[in-house]
Amino acid sequence: MRPNKNVKKEPQYRINEQIRAREVRIVGDDVESQVMQTRDALRLAQQKEVDLVEISPNAEPPVCRLIDYSKFLYQQKKRQKELKAKQVKIEVKEIRFGPQTDDHDYNFKLKHAQGFLQDGDKVKAYVFFRGRSILFKEQGEVLLLRFANDLEEYGKVESMPVLEGKRMTMFIAPKKTAPKKAAPVEVDDDVEEVEGETAAPAAPAKKQPKQKERKEYTLKVEGEDF
Repeated sequence: MRPNKNVKKEPQYRINEQIRAREVRIVGDDVESQVMQTRDALRLAQQKEVDLVEISPNAEPPVCRLIDYSKFLYQQKKRQKELKAKQVKIEVKEIRFGPQTDDHDYNFKLKHAQGFLQDGDKVKAYVFFRGRSILFKEQGEVLLLRFANDLEEYGKVESMPVLEGKRMTMFIAPKKTAPKKAAPVEVDDDVEEVEGETAAPAAPAKKQPKQKERKEYTLKVEGEDF
């Protein structure tokens, strides 16, 4: 059956006369949170020239906010956008090997994988066995384990190498690292003029105290040479 386009969807939030509860708890700016009859809450909303918006219908009693409805919807959309922006999107980058990949090709792909993991992406590394090269599946597993070991500083293995058909696959997830600190700004020791003003010369560096030389002592045991 085709959906009936004439059927009106129930609004996401009940407002004003749409609220069915006999009493509600009101909240809002410059409003003391309290429970009152719905008709009294509606009267208060009219006095303040705002709407009575049911924000928590399943509470006992339902919670309603005194706010302009269009402003309330705007705040909700803004909050959803902020939450969506904070969500971290993790992409999966694929890196393909052959069972007999040479060192030059291996190092080239290793550098790419390091960059992907530093950017917060997952790495899907796999060895593709073409034709009779499936006979070298043990060699492919060794290659993937070596790859994981070389990326130990940047990521952790999510799943060990698994052979599915002609592919042996392994997943590596990025490690959580602290945010990078901004590099310090280097200032020349020479005096610089900026917009007619002369910058103060750099303060002389403090002399480091001299460290005493460490003496080495050799312990000699009779009967044995070291």
